[in-house]
Amino acid sequence: MNLLEILRFAVRGLTANKLRSALTTLGITIGVAAVILLVAVGNGASAAIAASIQGLGTNVVNVSPARGGGQSATARPLTVQDAHALVDPIGAPDVEAASPVVTTTATATRGQTSYDIPSVVGTEPAYFTTTNKEIAAGALFTAEDVTAARKVVVLGATTAQSIFGTAEPVGGNVLLNGIQFTVAGVLKAQGSTGPQNADDIAIAPISAVQNSLAGYGSLSQITVQATGADSVSLAQAEITAILDARHGIRDGGTADYQIQNSEQLLATRTAATETFTVLLAAVAAISLLVGGIGVTNIMLVTVTERIREIGIRKAVGAPRSAILGQFLAEATMLSLFGGLLGVAIGLIGSRFTISGIQPVVVPSSIFLAFAVSALIGLFFGVFPANRAAKLRPIDALRHE
Repeated sequence: MNLLEILRFAVRGLTANKLRSALTTLGITIGVAAVILLVAVGNGASAAIAASIQGLGTNVVNVSPARGGGQSATARPLTVQDAHALVDPIGAPDVEAASPVVTTTATATRGQTSYDIPSVVGTEPAYFTTTNKEIAAGALFTAEDVTAARKVVVLGATTAQSIFGTAEPVGGNVLLNGIQFTVAGVLKAQGSTGPQNADDIAIAPISAVQNSLAGYGSLSQITVQATGADSVSLAQAEITAILDARHGIRDGGTADYQIQNSEQLLATRTAATETFTVLLAAVAAISLLVGGIGVTNIMLVTVTERIREIGIRKAVGAPRSAILGQFLAEATMLSLFGGLLGVAIGLIGSRFTISGIQPVVVPSSIFLAFAVSALIGLFFGVFPANRAAKLRPIDALRHE
């Protein structure tokens, strides 16, 4: 019996019970689609984080309070004065600018409209340049606004749309936690970067935010701009020297602050998302394994139901290899069909945004998932196929 005849018998066996065949492929389909889609989600999250961090520029350094507070008894909060001290042409020639930052949340109210802003940033004008934020309408606030603690605010594109709708935001008034602020400008849209929308933000003078919304605790961070991408390491060393002196950190002591540049932050976030992607792929692989077990169970049932057919075929001269090949072909064809369907579903699903993340398909995941689906058919089909091939004709013909 040649290969074409084996395949013809296999197709006839599968089409004899279409519903069972369809249900058998379902587990493989789900597993393959899950592998492709979940890996794509993980890859998309990594790409979004990379774009978000790189959007800050390659010469940005962030200083934030240390986790746990550093030296508990002598730990000092980061202050506006710390930020200003970093801009020192003599002590820190590689620092271009430093912006103190406090972040909080607020409920914005305008007329009957109420909107929860997830990120209200209090800072100084240099922050806009350091973080590559550009104005689309109106103007940015000024150093004079910071000195006078004027209640003016610059809104992100999403925030402005959510509060003002089709009305003109610039010059309008909005209540932030019941405190009136005047909209000075609206930022250009930067786009969503995963779950966090960079355009859903409000930025105001740090003095006004501390007076009205956040209080005078420690800064959330100090955003520092180095003079260039090549001088980031020098800038970090200068920042460390200045803050150690201001905070009384002696040689070998534990700092009450931490410093990260964009490359370090990207490496940390990338490692986290890679681990996340591996975990997602592992979950999807389990569903593929479950699908393979389903193939084994269904093929065992199929062999049991067709024992008399097997006996007749062997009685008229069908060799053991033909019986083995037929059932292996059936199992493999079920897996391949399920794999193809899973690839199609995975590719279609990856075109949609999932939890704010645009999946990015990894071509190798398609090949791997499809190849594994074929191997599953071979691996999990061996036992029932071998069982069918070993049946003695006389025992098969006696089976009821």
